[in-house]
Amino acid sequence: MKAQILGLAIVVLLLGATVTIVEAKGNEKNGLCTAITEGSLTYGEEHYLAGQPLQPGFDIYGYNYNAHLFIGYFCNVYLGGYGFPPYEGDDEAYYQRLVEEGYANSIEEARELMESVWCWEYRKDWLVMKWNDAWLSNKDCDGDGKLDTHYGYDSYIGSGAWETNHMWGTYELDGTICRWEYFVKIVAVPEDAYLENGTWYTADGTEIGPAIWGQFAVIQEVYNDPCGGYHGIMYLSPAPAGLGFYGK
Repeated sequence: MKAQILGLAIVVLLLGATVTIVEAKGNEKNGLCTAITEGSLTYGEEHYLAGQPLQPGFDIYGYNYNAHLFIGYFCNVYLGGYGFPPYEGDDEAYYQRLVEEGYANSIEEARELMESVWCWEYRKDWLVMKWNDAWLSNKDCDGDGKLDTHYGYDSYIGSGAWETNHMWGTYELDGTICRWEYFVKIVAVPEDAYLENGTWYTADGTEIGPAIWGQFAVIQEVYNDPCGGYHGIMYLSPAPAGLGFYGK
C-alpha cells in the first residue's frame, strides 16, 4: 500500500534531517531559549536555503517550524535538505529551473537527476504533517544551536512526543482516476513501557502499538482507497489513542 509506506517514511525526516538543518549564530543568551522569531536560527549549510534565517510562517517548501506544521507536496519534505529548490507542481518548469541553477546541463539530465531521488516518484502527493514541541521544538533551549527534540529527556521515551501524517493522492487504474488517503498517529512510548515481538505494551500489559524506530509506537492508521478495496481504520491501539496521553 503506497500511502502506508510513505507515512512511515516521513518520520525519518523529523528524527533526522529536519532536526539538523538549523544552526544558531552564537545566540545562546546565557542559557535562555533562542526562538525562531529572533531571527538567529538558520538553515544549515547543506540546505538549499543555507544561512537564511528560519521564519515564523511557512517557508517555500511548506514547513512552518514555529507552528509545528508542514503543508505541501510530499517530496518537498526532503528536497530542501537534499539541497534542491522546492517543487511547485510543474515537472518541466522544475527541470528547467535545475538547468538554470546549475544542477544539470540539460532538461534530460535534470530529469535523470530527479529520477534518482527516491521521493520524486511521489512528488504529486500531498501531505499535512503536525507534531508537538517534544517531537521538534520551535526553540533552542539547550544551547546546542539546533531546534530542541525531547527537551529535558535523554531520548524520546517518556517525553510525550507525538506526530501525525495526513496524506492523499491519485493514481490511474484501468482508465479510472482513483484517490487514496492515509492518516497515521505516532507517539513516543512511556518510560515504563516494554517491547515484545515488535509491539510496545504499557506496564500493565495493554498493547500500545507496533514499534517504529525503537522509541515510538503507531497508535492509529486510517487508509481509504475505494479502487483498492480499503476503507477506514487499519489499526487502532487497544490503549488510549489520544495524542498527548503519554505526556507529562
